[in-house]
Order: sequence, then structure tokens, then C-alpha cells
Amino acid sequence: MKCVITAAGKGTRLLPLTKELPKEMLPIFGKLSNGEKIIMPILQLIFEDLYNNGIRNYCFIIGRSKRSIKDHFTLDSLYHNKLPNSQKFFLESFYKKIKRSNLVWINQNVPLGFGDAVKRSESYIGNDDFIVHGGDVSILSKSNSTISRLIKTYNDNPSIAAILLCKKITNPKNYGVPELVKINSSLFSVIGVEEKPTKPKSSYGLLPCYIFKPIIFKYLHKIKQGKNNEYQLTDAIKGLISDGHKVIAIPTTTSEFELDVGNVQSYYDALNISFKKC
Repeated sequence: MKCVITAAGKGTRLLPLTKELPKEMLPIFGKLSNGEKIIMPILQLIFEDLYNNGIRNYCFIIGRSKRSIKDHFTLDSLYHNKLPNSQKFFLESFYKKIKRSNLVWINQNVPLGFGDAVKRSESYIGNDDFIVHGGDVSILSKSNSTISRLIKTYNDNPSIAAILLCKKITNPKNYGVPELVKINSSLFSVIGVEEKPTKPKSSYGLLPCYIFKPIIFKYLHKIKQGKNNEYQLTDAIKGLISDGHKVIAIPTTTSEFELDVGNVQSYYDALNISFKKC
């Protein structure tokens, strides 16, 4: 399965830090296979989670001033070889994953929203089903990976047009909010969705991790600019539902933790959670 990772947003809620440093490159705590804690960009954490669940084909949507992202995912043998042997292992596992993966880079020179970013991957995706993952949010899990649950749900429901990931939230007004009908304790049918509503129709917010069939591009081409003059992915999902395509959602569990570097408070929380839970 292919994966689209969006990393083109300006990160204005974290200025002045993100004037030159992409928010997707903000450091977060992780750990090596031997259990040793390390610091890595959140985008690397996302990539490695996807890789560990069998994903090998990636399309990164990046914007201007995001060169450091591409540099980080480019093998630098000269730098690696100059490291003392005691420090080489910090990069070896990551570099092996890059060597075994196919990476494609697409520019979104003007940040026109999540929907526009995903639409730009259409020629790369073709007729394949694919994962979409935001580059500034990771889901930390102690046991069964969230990505693996999404993929299993996809394999168990081959006729579904889209699978969404949602989280129960006290105040979901700053999220895309799905209108849900419970199928069972771990699965919902999605009958509507709205971006940052003033009156949410559920207590769940969408997290930026999805699986789509390529039919989503038909609706990405139809949507118009919405809030903040951006093309919203939720509007395309709404079109899917309106035309009778089946959309389902899985909720996060109590053992899964959102790491969000999108604003000051969420980044502070992400640092604390990743240090304690990784």
C-alpha cells in the first residue's frame, strides 16, 4: 500500500520557531530497539511507525522552506562514516529503512489546505488504495499499533471507500468532527463530517490518519475553498458520504496517545507524553 504524508503547512501557531524550522522536524522522544531513549523529528517517528507496519512506498507533500525534511530523509554516508562507532547506531536503523523504501517528493508551493495537499498526490497514487498521514501528529501505542489496526480494518472491509481515525474529545470544535453511528465497540459508521463546527454533532474529533480508495480524488476535485480559504479533506469525505459511499471510523483506545506538535500547548503535551510513554 502507498502512503501520502503531508508536510506543507506553515506552522504559524509555533512562530517564531517555525519560520525556518518545519514543525514536522520538531524533536520528540523515541527509543531504540534496545530501549534507549533518543530524540528524533516527529516526522521520522511517523515514517518508522508506517515502515514497521509494512509500508514501503511514500509520497511526501512538502512546501517552501521545507528543505530540511528532504535533507533528513536523504542518506548522508559521509556524515555517518565520520561518526564514532559508538554513535553510528543512532542512524543505522533509520538509514536501513530509507534504503528499503521508495520516496517521492511533491511540492505544494502555496499552502491551500489538507485537501489540496492530498489531491496533489493523485498522479502518484493512480488506482491504488492508500494511507494519508499528517506529518505533525503521531499516535503512540504501547502495544498494537494504530496503523496496524487501520490496515486490519481495511482488510476486513474491502468495500469501504474510506476509513477514518477518531478520538473522543471534551471539546472537538477545533477538529474535523464526524457524525457517527455505532457498529460495535471498536467501529463506527460515518454518516456525516464537518470541519471545526461551532455545534459539533459528536464528541469525537478526527485525527490525520486515513485509508482511502482512489475515488476520493473525484471529490477532491469537486470541493471549493472553505474555512481559511483552504480546501478541506473533510469536504471531500462529506461528498463521498452524500453519494452513498461507505465510510467507517475506528476510535483510539485508552492505550493510544496523540502526539501533536501543531501548537504550543499540544507540543508541550507531546513532549511529556513521549518521554513518559516511549
